[in-house]
Amino acid sequence: MGLTKQYLRYAASAVFGVIGSQKANIVYVTLRGGERGRYVAVAACEHVFIWDIRKGEKVLILQGQKHEVSFLCPSPDGVHIAVGYEDGAVRIFSLLNGESNVSFSGHKSGVSVINYDALGAQLVTGSKDTDVIVWDVINECGLYRLKGHKDIITQALFLQDKNLLVTSSKDSFVKWWDLDTQHCFKTMVGHRSEVWGMVLLNQENRLLTGSADSELRAWDISYLEEVRKTEGEPKVKKGKSLLDDDDDDDDKEDHKKGDEDESIEERVLSCKKAGSILREARDRVVSLTSDSKAKVLACHGDDSVLELFTVLSEEEVQRKMNKKLKKAKKKAAKAQDDAGEPVVERALKDEIIRLTNIKASAKIRSVWSGELKVALLLQNNTIETYSLKTLDKTPTANKTARLTLGGHRTDVRTLAFSSDNLAFLSASGDTVKVWNRSTLQVIRTMACDYALCSLFVPGDRQIILGTKSGKLQIFELASGSLLETKEAHDGALWSMCLAPDQRGVITGSADKTVKFWEFELIKDKGTNQKRLTVKHTRTLQLEEDVLCVKFSPDHRLLAVSLLDCTVKIFYTDTLKFFLSLYGHKLPVLCLDISHDSTLIATGSADRNVKLWGLDFGDCHRSLFAHDDSVMFLQFVPKTHLFFTAGKDRKIKQWDADKFEHIQTLEGHHREVWCVAISPNGDHLVSSSHDKSLRLWERTREPIILEEEREMEREAEFEESMAKGDVPVVPGETEGEAAPAGKKTVETVKAAERIMEALELYRDETRKMEEHKYACESAGKELPPPKCNPILVAFGNWACLCLLTTSELEVSLLVLPFPYVPELLKLFNSYIQQGLEVELVCRCLFFLLKIHFGQITSNQMLLSVIDELRTNTLSRVCQIRDVMGFNGAALQFLQREIENKEDVMFFADASGRLEEKKKKRRKRERAVLTIA
Repeated sequence: MGLTKQYLRYAASAVFGVIGSQKANIVYVTLRGGERGRYVAVAACEHVFIWDIRKGEKVLILQGQKHEVSFLCPSPDGVHIAVGYEDGAVRIFSLLNGESNVSFSGHKSGVSVINYDALGAQLVTGSKDTDVIVWDVINECGLYRLKGHKDIITQALFLQDKNLLVTSSKDSFVKWWDLDTQHCFKTMVGHRSEVWGMVLLNQENRLLTGSADSELRAWDISYLEEVRKTEGEPKVKKGKSLLDDDDDDDDKEDHKKGDEDESIEERVLSCKKAGSILREARDRVVSLTSDSKAKVLACHGDDSVLELFTVLSEEEVQRKMNKKLKKAKKKAAKAQDDAGEPVVERALKDEIIRLTNIKASAKIRSVWSGELKVALLLQNNTIETYSLKTLDKTPTANKTARLTLGGHRTDVRTLAFSSDNLAFLSASGDTVKVWNRSTLQVIRTMACDYALCSLFVPGDRQIILGTKSGKLQIFELASGSLLETKEAHDGALWSMCLAPDQRGVITGSADKTVKFWEFELIKDKGTNQKRLTVKHTRTLQLEEDVLCVKFSPDHRLLAVSLLDCTVKIFYTDTLKFFLSLYGHKLPVLCLDISHDSTLIATGSADRNVKLWGLDFGDCHRSLFAHDDSVMFLQFVPKTHLFFTAGKDRKIKQWDADKFEHIQTLEGHHREVWCVAISPNGDHLVSSSHDKSLRLWERTREPIILEEEREMEREAEFEESMAKGDVPVVPGETEGEAAPAGKKTVETVKAAERIMEALELYRDETRKMEEHKYACESAGKELPPPKCNPILVAFGNWACLCLLTTSELEVSLLVLPFPYVPELLKLFNSYIQQGLEVELVCRCLFFLLKIHFGQITSNQMLLSVIDELRTNTLSRVCQIRDVMGFNGAALQFLQREIENKEDVMFFADASGRLEEKKKKRRKRERAVLTIA
């Protein structure tokens, strides 16, 4: 029995039209051989685009999978970039080849912040689930999860050489963490609202925080251990600094308490308020950032103004204070004041000075600066870059680039394909663009009014747009010029349909009329050449606003959807009423008629799609199609298959004969506004509120409906798994620190692979014992049994070789205890053979930690554990001795080379080279960049 009906799969082909998504930030990156400040990385839905600012071209795409990118952070060496996603995953991409080999999964919801430490060996991530996780990038594993905040994490910063971490959150708290003990030793409560941004200044001796008001608060950090070492005192009394705020009663109270007794939280550091800087903006801080040397601060709110501040060095501050003192002395001498030596107080405004403001062309979403080059991601799908010369007396920012060509500034509300399937148009609130379908390059960009509907005129030389103001605009593609603007309706022109004979169009508007138009050629008075225009022929007056109009392909009927939730059918020739389709509870937003004029499908704001017969107007079936309003509906040409799109971000394919759901196209991250189907049905183009356009292509792969349903059930299971609780180690109470991993489908599958490998090993061991017994019984050597191919390939190492290190610990946590004794015996043999001793030790210690009670109570395992202890210690000592010997040998070779050749070794030589470059830059007074 063969397949009765075969459906072909539509697959995602490309994402374009989006320059930078609003969900994530913008960062400068360096590509191989490229100069600094030339390339920027921005999120583009689930992908990351690397743009060449100078050329305005996309040079690299870091491919995502399903979830939207939420944060970007380049590594200190500039070779990698860490990307956080809305599902809580973090992936590290190589900027050399665009591939990702390292991924972490620990958060339950979107990643809100990522930061590297100074060496790039550790990564800290904060999330909307209020947790902070520290990851080991080298070992590709999670170290620990820090709990304590009660709202979204907004910033997390490592302190160099201190092994400390400072985090901020929307819960208004700033917390200090000791990473040696994974303990929060200090919580700052000086903010009245959410803390949105945070930077470290003055070689990490000052913290600047931005919240929901117009103040940037500064806090002086004193590392008490360093103070004790320099002063040689067992205890440090906290006195007032020059920058303490005299009016802050809370600080006075803190000083009193500190003088009485040193609290536990101040054994590491003390953090006192040093004053505040007033921003010009009155709204909240959206982002607060500084360049790599913490010399220039950039801060912006919800508006289009970026405020820049410069942080003076200690020498510059002293020179400034000396000038002030001289002026004060001169003033005192002129006034002949004998009150004594004038005193100049040092204030925060003497250290952090307003530099300039940058006025962008739209609201700023994200800013990234590097050596006085500023990149802005704007909320209208635009990237702007500015350069700044701080040596000028009045520094001004010069715009160096603006990326706009690759997408629209506002949402695309209408799409249309050309008749030859080679081009399509997209129109938004201010522009209409014509794209080449094969290359996805913009052919024409033309300014227009707010477009709501569009189509190509037969011949594909002109396009017609219907606008929100009720106008018809006709454009010529060859010249990219506006031919004519015709006042067509008094209200919004919601729908337009080409007549089946291709001689004209009909338009439906909010002014309660449907108008018929015919194409005709007239002589242009200016050029004396013929050009296209439309002539009004007939008008159909209705009682409600018209939302959608459609001709039947046989040109016999006209379908009109009205604001009163009905669809009325009229005869095209006489405009007499034929049928009225009742049933929808909310207005019908879209409709279409099949190629044979027998079916009409309607999609409504009530989330339902209804199929009707055009002969009697009977409802064949009502389908619950989407979880929100149905915005688009159209039949695939010459079939009874149709596509719908809704505000629930999904595009779905249906069979109108069998009333079956065939396929769901997921990819958009916001409401889908419209879709266009090519005349041959091979391609779809869709637009969304996420500013992206997506191209879908019909493949030759058939769809099996049962498999589709199974895939949907698996996706639901994965989502429910992702929302599950973090695994808790048995016997441990909930505290500030917790395991970093998260139980996922991958970790469950990994645990199953361990179990399968152990069972294979068990079977092979039994076979070898039987073979040995058979040889002893026969008194001669028998041929050995065939070994399992998996064990032949991997040896007895098969149980762990198929796992990634990032999912190792959670996989062992999921592993049932009956498999643990056999795994411990295998570990013993691995260590004896010297196989991956570091990895085995890591697994061994983790298993001992989580199953300590069960292992120690099992008498059979005590001998195994004792043997493991002996073998592990000896093997680790051997590895340590080898590493020490190799390190000493390398140092010896360094000394020998330096003595013989009279040259410095590479590390010192490269350091000297950097110093020479810095001196040369200072001499040339070159302009540097901000990050």
